[in-house]
Amino acid sequence: MTLPTPGLAGQTDPVNAPLRPLPSLIFASRWLQLPLYLGLIAAQGVYVWHFLLELWHLVEAAFGNQTALQALVTSIGYKPDLQITALNETVIMLVVLALIDVVMISNLLIMVIVGGYETFVSRLGLDKHPDQPEWLGHVNASVLKVKLGLSIIGISSIHLLKTFINAANYDVKVLMWQTIIHVVFLLSALAIAYTDKLLNASHDKH
Repeated sequence: MTLPTPGLAGQTDPVNAPLRPLPSLIFASRWLQLPLYLGLIAAQGVYVWHFLLELWHLVEAAFGNQTALQALVTSIGYKPDLQITALNETVIMLVVLALIDVVMISNLLIMVIVGGYETFVSRLGLDKHPDQPEWLGHVNASVLKVKLGLSIIGISSIHLLKTFINAANYDVKVLMWQTIIHVVFLLSALAIAYTDKLLNASHDKH
């Protein structure tokens, strides 16, 4: 920071000088993203409700509730004409994977909400907070992209595993395209990570 020169009282420090109207308006436009992040928080609430509902159905089905069991069977993608009268290991595994999927998507939402707000809108001031996420201390737009890519791969892996466990209820084309899409996600994340590595290496040289 430039120190004020002695004897030049009354002059404005260029570092602390107020922005001109147009740059100030452009910079303030970042707050237009606030409703988007609030919307993601609302979506997070919907996911929490969905998680609790599926968990409640699983508990009810474990005690023999047929209505809850049929709700679970429908939600995990079984064929409508397939009759299941009792909770079995495959249904439990698919429901648990669906719950894990919800948790991973919820983690992705938190990463976008907290990291995106911190990076693109305003500082959260969590430097001395005991619950500050470990990754938030060194997050930037580049790091956020890589972490989002890895999270999407994790979510896609859970979806693919659910599909393979329940493969008898899916068409071969569905299995093929889900596998192809997962591979595309994987290659995209590798490309993003490699590009980020090249950019960081270029910055280190300078």
